[in-house]
Amino acid sequence: MDAVKHIARLIRDRRGLAAVEFALTLPFLLLIYFGGVELTQGVTLNRQVALTSTTLATIVSQYTTISASTQLADILSASTQILAPYGSGTPKVVVSLITIDANGHATVGWSQTLNGTARVVGTPVTVPTNLDIANTTLIWSETSYAYVPVFDFMGVGPFNLYASIYMVPRESTTINLTA
Repeated sequence: MDAVKHIARLIRDRRGLAAVEFALTLPFLLLIYFGGVELTQGVTLNRQVALTSTTLATIVSQYTTISASTQLADILSASTQILAPYGSGTPKVVVSLITIDANGHATVGWSQTLNGTARVVGTPVTVPTNLDIANTTLIWSETSYAYVPVFDFMGVGPFNLYASIYMVPRESTTINLTA
C-alpha cells in the first residue's frame, strides 16, 4: 500500500516538468535556429552572386576597347571580391560579347573567364526575345558559386548558385577585345 502512495505522489509532482519539456523541445529549437541561419546565408549569397554578375556587366559595358591581359583580367578579379566575405568557395565568372547578325542569329564574339571556362567564339547563343535585335551586340555576364552550408546537418549541400545578365554596350555599338 505504501508503494501505491509513493507512485501516486510521483505522478502528481510537477517540479521537474519544465526541465523535461525543455529537454524535449531543445532539438527542434536548434534545428529551426541553425536552419534559419543557413537559409539566411544562402539567400544572401544568392543575392551576392547576382550582384557580382551585374557589376561585371556594368563595368565592361562602359568600354569601347578592352584589354584581355590587363583591364579585363583586373575587372574579373575585382568582381569576385563581392563574394569574398561570404565563404571559402571560388566563384566562376564569365563575360562574353554576344553578336547578333542581320538575320537575328546570336553568337559569341569573344569570351573571357576567371576560375571557369570561357565560351567558345562563334557558338550560337539564345538571348531573350526582347534583346534579340538584328545587327547589335550585348555583354553577357555570368557568375556561378558552389555554396557549401556551414551546418550541413541535413546533408543537402552544396548548392550551385548561378546568375547571368545581358547588358547593351553604353559607349559604342560593340566592345573590341585586344590582347
